[in-house]
Amino acid sequence: MLSGLSIRNFVLVERLDLEFEPGLCVLTGETGAGKSILLDALGLCLGDRASPGAVRRGARQADVTAVFEIPPAHAARDLLKDRGAAPAQVVLRRVITSEGRSRAYADDRPVSAAFLRELGMTLVEVQGQHDLASLLDPSNHRRLLDQYAGLESGLAEVASAFRAMRETERAMKDARAELEDVRGEEDYLRHVVEELSSLDPRPEEEASLVAERTVLMNAERLTRSLSEALTALASEDGARRAERSLERSREHAAGKFDDAIAALERARLETAEAVAILEDLDRELTGDPARLSAVEDRLFGLRAAARKHRTTVAELPAVLEAFAERLAAIESGAERIGCLAAEAAAGRTAYEDAARSLSAMRRAGARRFDEAVNAELPPLKLGDAAVETTIEAVAGDRWGREGFDRVAFQVATGAGQGAGPLSKVASGGELSRIMLALKVVLSRTRGSRTLIFDEVDRGIGGAAADAVGARLERLARDSQVLVITHSPQVAARGNHHWLISKAIGGGRATTAVDRLDTETRREELARMLAGARVTDEARAAADSLIAEQAP
Repeated sequence: MLSGLSIRNFVLVERLDLEFEPGLCVLTGETGAGKSILLDALGLCLGDRASPGAVRRGARQADVTAVFEIPPAHAARDLLKDRGAAPAQVVLRRVITSEGRSRAYADDRPVSAAFLRELGMTLVEVQGQHDLASLLDPSNHRRLLDQYAGLESGLAEVASAFRAMRETERAMKDARAELEDVRGEEDYLRHVVEELSSLDPRPEEEASLVAERTVLMNAERLTRSLSEALTALASEDGARRAERSLERSREHAAGKFDDAIAALERARLETAEAVAILEDLDRELTGDPARLSAVEDRLFGLRAAARKHRTTVAELPAVLEAFAERLAAIESGAERIGCLAAEAAAGRTAYEDAARSLSAMRRAGARRFDEAVNAELPPLKLGDAAVETTIEAVAGDRWGREGFDRVAFQVATGAGQGAGPLSKVASGGELSRIMLALKVVLSRTRGSRTLIFDEVDRGIGGAAADAVGARLERLARDSQVLVITHSPQVAARGNHHWLISKAIGGGRATTAVDRLDTETRREELARMLAGARVTDEARAAADSLIAEQAP
């Protein structure tokens, strides 16, 4: 419930402090007195966009504060709890500088305007001419019905199924496009894979081929060196002779020759091993005269392939693998698309099932909604009118995350008349009352909120206006209701009454708001009845209106 509103230097308001109470709160005044300014000021505390033009001329900043009482288990408490508090009262404040900067606070803690907007939606619901235009737009009707019917879980399930369906369809579409792109190069890919496969490049092969080629190119010189080394080793047998000489005297040396003999033996064995290695190298170098040509053919072939694919010899195995994968993708593409098509079909079936279930819940909710709205119409002097919610399935290309239903509120304003769109069938006065009936029903699903009606009685008078006032009065028994009205029949129903007026002083206009007592309220109702010149007859009529509302 809105319990207080303080305004400083906002448009035409220099300083204003208002206290509100439960029940039907009525605000009246001449056209242009500034009634909308109060709503705009409150709107700032509820997260509306700030404008530097809202700052009163000559002031440095505008400051608006709204105080709300929050009952237990209210949605606003959950939002505030996420920020470390869950008070029974919250103070929302908005400051706007003349340069256009804006600051927002909740209980003196800085918050974003977006947070104020989210919090404000749980605290206040404003019904004005904009809401009438929104109500006439069929694109909003599905959302309103879903809200009334409490279809949040069904909507979440459909939205999830829709996302999954779209993802699988997109994957299948991408796979088909990818397959089409690569099919044109299938012959080329197959040729490259066959060519590189026959070449069979191996990692680190280039270095070994280069080393072997270097050896083979110098084979003659190397063979000559090997021959000379073998000849030298065969002709020098000093180590063997020395070993034999020491062996002859070993028994008389008392072990003094042992280390030398062992060393000479190792030298002899190492020399024999070196001879074997040299003989093997000699046979290798002279064994295959065509080996150099084979090595060069292999090396040059690898390098040519690397140049062709603009890479290195070491990367050729990876190139072969990449081309082979692309070729395999083509060969397995049809199978993959078949699997994706099956997934897409399953996703579509899941979406259709979820959307069909949601549609059934919508239709059940629409029946309850129509019954509730139509029960509101007779008290509003619309006994012959009937609201009917129509639900039709849209074409597949217009399915969405909210399902496949088109929802429209239609109305028949007379017995025997066919139902048609609200904007084409109902008159202005009828629309205002139908909107009130719709909003009353919809408000029952939105928790405890302050309801604000901005000239909901526009275009009606007499008995119809009195009926609107009676409905607002009944609504105010369960919710705090603020009404801006030009209708004396509505104003007379109020539990509390404020008069909004504008005065000119010092070359500037100023808006003031005064709470009316019994006598001043009688005078205001008389003005609303009579116009500029208040007569005794108007005062008597005002007394009659007030008396009719007495308990």
